Amino acid sequence: MTEIIAHRGGAILWPENSMSAFRNAIAAGVDAVECDVHLSADGEPMVMHDATLERTSNGQGPLAARSADELAGLKLVSAGGEGVPRLSDLLGLVAQGRTGLQVEVKANAQGRPDPRLLARVLTELDRFGLRARTEIIVFEAEIAAAAVQAGGLRNVAWLFAPAMIRHLGLEGVVAIARRTGASMVETHESAVNADVLATLRGAGLRVGAWGANREPAIARMLDLGLDAVATDDPVLALWLRRR
Repeated sequence: MTEIIAHRGGAILWPENSMSAFRNAIAAGVDAVECDVHLSADGEPMVMHDATLERTSNGQGPLAARSADELAGLKLVSAGGEGVPRLSDLLGLVAQGRTGLQVEVKANAQGRPDPRLLARVLTELDRFGLRARTEIIVFEAEIAAAAVQAGGLRNVAWLFAPAMIRHLGLEGVVAIARRTGASMVETHESAVNADVLATLRGAGLRVGAWGANREPAIARMLDLGLDAVATDDPVLALWLRRR
């Protein structure tokens, strides 16, 4: 059965990467919640998609220039006064139940892989006893390989843009995934069809997709039988899966 993952907590339905979104998604019965993390100036993993603060909060400038306390004191857009969550806030919520977790380890503000962030995420997962329930997802192949080497995770998924298929072919995509040791790959739903799925599955990889946020796209992913769909509308996806 295709897993339904609340992408950024369910960004169509609730303020993205907010604690209220994660609570609502868990209450709706999703299989997992997905979040993005960056390091604060004092080295704490903070939950936000962008490396800068303007789009989703009342802050300005790079997230990495602010301390965790400063970030927590900002206000997320349309989130009723909620601040930027610490990863530990989300882990404390997830630890209370059985919902799974996906953590996207983001590149730093310069667009470079950040091994320090992965190390801090793993430390926090261990503090809450959640490493075995967590999938690390990441675009940077070297960080995916480091997460695999760290061990103990439910899955490590290498994320790749559809352009990778055009530039490298599926054989190249499979080769990179194998080199990282990742057990799963994820790409945008527009790049997934039956042939792509068969090739990736034939290489022994689990396959997921993001970007399926409307009924036709979600239904297509479910019909194909993907392993996981990360969607901004998890309530609709759960309804379509039941139907």
